Amino acid sequence: MTNAAAADYTIVIGLEVHVQLLTESKLFCGCSTRFGSPPNTQTCPVCIGMPGVLPVMNRRAFELAMKAALALNCRIARFTKWDRKNYYYPDLPKGYQISQYDLPFSSEGWLEIDDPAGEGVRRIGIIRAHLEEDAGKSMHDEVAGRADSRIDLNRTGTPLLEIVTKPDIRSPEEAKAFLTELKLLLNYIGVSDCNMQEGSLRVDANINLHIPTEDGTVATPIVEIKNMGSFRAVERALAYEAKRQYEVFLETGHRLGDVPKQTRGWDEEAQVTRAQRSKEESSDYRYFPDPDLVPVTVTDEEVDAVRASLGELPAELRRELREEYGLPAYDAGVIVSQGREFVAYFRKLAECCGEPKIAANWLQQDVLRTLNAQGITIDAFPLSAETLGELLTRVVAKRLDTARARKVFEYLVENGGSVEQALSALQFEEVDESEIEALCRELVEQNPDVVAKVKAGNPKVIGRLVGLAKKRNPNVNPAQVQKRCQELIDQM
Repeated sequence: MTNAAAADYTIVIGLEVHVQLLTESKLFCGCSTRFGSPPNTQTCPVCIGMPGVLPVMNRRAFELAMKAALALNCRIARFTKWDRKNYYYPDLPKGYQISQYDLPFSSEGWLEIDDPAGEGVRRIGIIRAHLEEDAGKSMHDEVAGRADSRIDLNRTGTPLLEIVTKPDIRSPEEAKAFLTELKLLLNYIGVSDCNMQEGSLRVDANINLHIPTEDGTVATPIVEIKNMGSFRAVERALAYEAKRQYEVFLETGHRLGDVPKQTRGWDEEAQVTRAQRSKEESSDYRYFPDPDLVPVTVTDEEVDAVRASLGELPAELRRELREEYGLPAYDAGVIVSQGREFVAYFRKLAECCGEPKIAANWLQQDVLRTLNAQGITIDAFPLSAETLGELLTRVVAKRLDTARARKVFEYLVENGGSVEQALSALQFEEVDESEIEALCRELVEQNPDVVAKVKAGNPKVIGRLVGLAKKRNPNVNPAQVQKRCQELIDQM
């Protein structure tokens, strides 16, 4: 495809994110929302739309939705209602979906992300966040060359929060960054697990281009992209679609504006988008208020109670780690991305060892590597922050070099116990500073040739003194020996 420069056009992207809420029962009935149950075993007359049944709103789902909306800085409506969205599809047995149309429960929010281009912080606007019920799932198999499609209605009626962004996103990379931050935020406040593999987070993207021409700016038709199974797929699909639209513009020029809006699906294997259908307008769904559900009113006290339950959010924690602990933005981002418990572990570890940067380094390298290797979270990590802090205190004080400290760390992970027990089992002895001082003075005095070369501008040869020190006492800290020998030579 055409390799156009970024200056040739402006990409305009808006996202529609559907998030399954962490409730035990569905939005309007008592059926379970558990994932992985046998097909069509979690249904009832309400969620499959049998005649004569009446839905009842799950208040817990509404509270979780409010929690997410407040975390997204949305305005909470004090009055909202339910609407029927009418369309016919095999996985929607009622022939309509209960959703919210003109009076969503929340609107006018925003979420800030770090600009992937390194240009500070970008604020992405949120048009609305509203509640709706999920549809069923169509399953397509090919057995013996015969297409076989079946419907699983277990998911029908599951509570979904639909988050609609403003068209503020200007690149595929920004779209991925927004989704990453959104997932982290929703995980932090406990409203969804955002597991794309299980369908609890789904993304549709709307994209078009603004192309400058001699006659003014031409806007290409908006294309909706579906079937993206990962954040990386979202990024790839948007990058492909931007290039495709620009290529079509070069071929058709202003006639492009006559092309109807379109829905396209992402083909992960071929790495292309494919046309599916023309995009529907809201009038196509014939929305009207649901006559079986009463409107919902929300009090200020309810909003305040939900707001108070949010706790510290990722952006606040990253700011704290940067400003109060002096961590670089990257380190703060990695630590916060691991969850609240990981941040709490870091705080305690930094307090115990007194050096936040060293604590952050060990967490990002040794601790995370161990967690990933064992498939566990920080809650199940065998070393308490106090024990690891005691080990790092020795590293900070130069009583133990990093190489030996890592061996002690590995021993403790494998065997447990205290730092003292690990040092004894590994036959590591801590060397007193006075011993190191005496050893360094002796080495400097006994090796005038090394001293002369160092003073002549060849500092690397001081490594010979470090090697001699390790031969005499394997327990000495090489970095400490090198530093003290250099100081003694500088004083000569």
